[in-house]
Amino acid sequence: MTTTSIDAPVGAQTTSRGNGRRPQPGSGHHILAYLFLGVLVVYFFIPIWWLFVASTKDAAGLFNGSSGALWFDETFALLPNLRNLFTYNEGIYLRWVANSLFYAIAGGAGATVLSVLAGYGFAKFRFRGRRLMLAILLGSVMVPLTALVIPTFILFSNLHLTDTVWAVILPSLLNPFAVYLMQVYTAEAVPDELLDAARVDGAGEIKTFFRVALPLLRPAVITVLLLSIVGVWNNFFLPLAMLANTKLFPITVGLGLWQGQASGNNSGGANLWGIIIIGALVSVIPLIIAFLALQKYWQGGLSLGALK
Repeated sequence: MTTTSIDAPVGAQTTSRGNGRRPQPGSGHHILAYLFLGVLVVYFFIPIWWLFVASTKDAAGLFNGSSGALWFDETFALLPNLRNLFTYNEGIYLRWVANSLFYAIAGGAGATVLSVLAGYGFAKFRFRGRRLMLAILLGSVMVPLTALVIPTFILFSNLHLTDTVWAVILPSLLNPFAVYLMQVYTAEAVPDELLDAARVDGAGEIKTFFRVALPLLRPAVITVLLLSIVGVWNNFFLPLAMLANTKLFPITVGLGLWQGQASGNNSGGANLWGIIIIGALVSVIPLIIAFLALQKYWQGGLSLGALK
């Protein structure tokens, strides 16, 4: 009796596993999931597709074309539009691209360094006032950045730093959400026992951070770096309030300036709108390059954390 009661389930398990099949979820759930993902892909892809298609049209095709907004016109004017973009107003767009790159790299890298150090300190050290500082940090995350632009402008105006590159870079160095993200990730990804073992082996705090903790923090560091770069690159209100010299404008403010000129210029507004559209398309390319270039480090960091 006992042998039969034991062997029966075993045989059943052998039969169910011997055919190499595993229980599969209902096909209806898979179809709904794929449909939902497909809708999301189309939703996010359509604006990029429209931007690319519109960048290939001349002024006549942009406003009076018969091909529709989501398809190419008979005249493929991508190269002439690029030529007009880089030569309009003595090629000031290239200056705006350089400014945006400088602001994004300086502000994004600086914000990442400060966030990593602050998050590591909050997560792995106990000091007086730590809880109060964390509470202030969490409260600052809830404050919208646009609400701080006017007080920041008054502060920098008193310091005579408005209309300088520092008026854009220095406020970009402070990213409370990035600090909070690094604090949470460090507390979970870096074991205290690993740091204690490094200290017992004679490593100082700086060496312990760079040799032990920082490799484990790679996914969070890359995430903070990408978010910081994208945030500074897309920032509009801060440089708009801080800068008056058009040669210091980033791409966002420069395109906004051209948009105002195109809206008030009835005769040449159509040509300027074409330049604005191709300029918006070019402004997306550096962000795509940044994501593709840092993706392998992101995935490598995730794999390293899984192995650890």
